[in-house]
Amino acid sequence: MKIEIDGEHLTFEEFERVCSGKEKVFLKDDARERIRNCRKVLEEIINKGNVVYGINTGFGALSNIRISDENLRKLQLNLIRSHVGAVGEPLPEDIVRGIILLRANVLARGNSGVREEIVDFLLSLLNNEITPYIPSQGSVGASGDLAPLSHLALVIIGEGEVYYKGELLPAAEALKKANLRPLSLEPREGLALINGTQVMTSIGLNAFLLSQKVMKSADIASAMTLEAMRGSLTPFDERIHILRPYEGQIETAKKIKEYLEGSEILKLREKERVQDCYSLRCIPQVHGAIKEVLSFVKKILERETNSVTDNPIIFPEDKEVLSGGNFHGEPVALAMDFLSIAMTELGNISERRIDRLVNPSLNYGLPPFLTKSPGLNSGLMMAQIVSASLASENRALSFPASVENIPTTGGQEDHVSMGTVSAMKAWKIVNNTKKIISAELLCSAQAIEFFKPTQSSPIIKKVVEKIREKVPFIEEDSRIDVFFNEISKMIDSWGQIFNF
Repeated sequence: MKIEIDGEHLTFEEFERVCSGKEKVFLKDDARERIRNCRKVLEEIINKGNVVYGINTGFGALSNIRISDENLRKLQLNLIRSHVGAVGEPLPEDIVRGIILLRANVLARGNSGVREEIVDFLLSLLNNEITPYIPSQGSVGASGDLAPLSHLALVIIGEGEVYYKGELLPAAEALKKANLRPLSLEPREGLALINGTQVMTSIGLNAFLLSQKVMKSADIASAMTLEAMRGSLTPFDERIHILRPYEGQIETAKKIKEYLEGSEILKLREKERVQDCYSLRCIPQVHGAIKEVLSFVKKILERETNSVTDNPIIFPEDKEVLSGGNFHGEPVALAMDFLSIAMTELGNISERRIDRLVNPSLNYGLPPFLTKSPGLNSGLMMAQIVSASLASENRALSFPASVENIPTTGGQEDHVSMGTVSAMKAWKIVNNTKKIISAELLCSAQAIEFFKPTQSSPIIKKVVEKIREKVPFIEEDSRIDVFFNEISKMIDSWGQIFNF
């Protein structure tokens, strides 16, 4: 089933198929017609000699300077070259593919005034697996992601660098190998390529899609830890949660009970233990609250994916060009900061459960650090130490970037979102939290096996069996980083590994 874009109906599932699955993308016929019509209207407006921002004026604080007709194409070329200033490590391939897809999708809406050749070229980059080299730092998130998007636009004119068939090559060389010709930019097209929120949105979408898998894995990991600690299921009684009717909380309590249905290990619970610690007893409240945040973030990203974030915006039906501020990344910035805080908290509670599992003072009789020969072996001591480090790093990263503001462009852009900074932090935090959950899955799977022949619940038993396909029960000390990595890969491929 081929993927077609029209600027209005791109789904998360299609986004993931293009970013990770490298599926081919095409432009819908009705979108192509809208693009042509919009370009025609824009050219009529230009030919009338009207002053239009970014078409026959300078940019930002230079917008009061009129550009002569003979320099309109050079203006667009100069814009791209002057704004190529992003620095730092390059963005990963899947994120860059997402940037290209989202930018093409915005232009497909037919309000940007570009020629259809521009959109076709962007889709050709995707379909030929040509990935522009886009550094990760340098955007303040208004006027959109100017610096990183300029690195993408540079490739369209045959400049800059790209990854092609495993090599970093000059763009001109890679385009020639793929039988693609660079384009010359017409009036408006340079600004249309860089004035938008697609970098922060692609990073944010990749972070969000991974966070959903991490969240599901955290529910499983917490259920496994609860079983290994012989915890009580009373706090998961539906009657408790109906009285505080958050959907995420109710769902989490229900899931944990389902995962632990039929557990023989839970019957070994010590009668004198009246209540469990908060990291076990409050799983529905904490995990549930995080799921509420994910629901909010999803709504924001769904809207942003199919929004026009240009300036100026052309309205072909009215034959008008309006300047506004849709490039401002505040919605994404706030959502990403919220996601960062939520996923940091998910890592925090998971780290506390890991400590419960390995700490001989807290794990209710399990072997110290989950090893048969403590002292001679250190067991999974490092699982908690590494998780503590990651949790601490997350806390440092989770300070909101969206509350920061540094005016730019001679004071014209006096309030910026820092949305790309927010998105990058969220992406790092989600990946860190994935590693913490991997450590909890490693520890809880190890702990559960000490109860044999007493059986886990059928679902938890299946999860442990899946983990054992890649990670053995640890009899003697060995390096555990490889085990973290294997379980992390399982989280990445959630639907293929855990079919429930």
